[in-house]
Amino acid sequence: MEEGKRLFRMKRWDLALRELLQVNAEKFSGEENTELAYYLGLCYTKLSRYDDALLYLEQVVTSGRDVLRVYQCRMTLAYIYVITKRSKLAEFELKRLRGSGFESVQLYTTLAYAAWSQKNYKNAVDLYEKALDLDETNTTAMNGLGYILVDTDTDLIRGLRLCRRAVDSRPQNPAYLDSLGWAYFRNGELLEARTWLRRAMDLAPQEKTIREHFRFVTGEE
Repeated sequence: MEEGKRLFRMKRWDLALRELLQVNAEKFSGEENTELAYYLGLCYTKLSRYDDALLYLEQVVTSGRDVLRVYQCRMTLAYIYVITKRSKLAEFELKRLRGSGFESVQLYTTLAYAAWSQKNYKNAVDLYEKALDLDETNTTAMNGLGYILVDTDTDLIRGLRLCRRAVDSRPQNPAYLDSLGWAYFRNGELLEARTWLRRAMDLAPQEKTIREHFRFVTGEE
């Protein structure tokens, strides 16, 4: 198992997984089995094999004694549920963490994204605000809050300002460029909107939301 852990720390996820799957765990203690499940779950997550990851991460959550490791696995479970569009399950994991006294920017931004995915916009705004209360420089929270504010016509000026700050911090992030372009569009500034949406398209032409915004604003495919 040590070789698998070493490869994992080197970010050689595929090799680490291969090594860990060969481990003979018959004589392992419960704690050692939990540690093996932890690394297997993270390797599968890094390799985007999410259904396999869930099996091992759940083992850690149900049997692990290391509080921080359980916290990390719950966050990873929530992440998997969000990106696989199982937002209610993501919320369940995150609320368990919140109820246990854990508070972090990542917790609030993930909860906010899950709320947004379910069109619970007011709750999403409140959660992004809490994330920014913890870290006013967090670009994920800036972008997420800014996008919702302009997309729902809640506060067009503040939303644009937040999206602008996110892009200033991460100028090559296509999601942030898309949000900024959309914010300009919602504020009636079409030239700026086209400029930023085109930049987003150049970086991530495969992203559905970016393509939809670009087509809607420019009329181009």
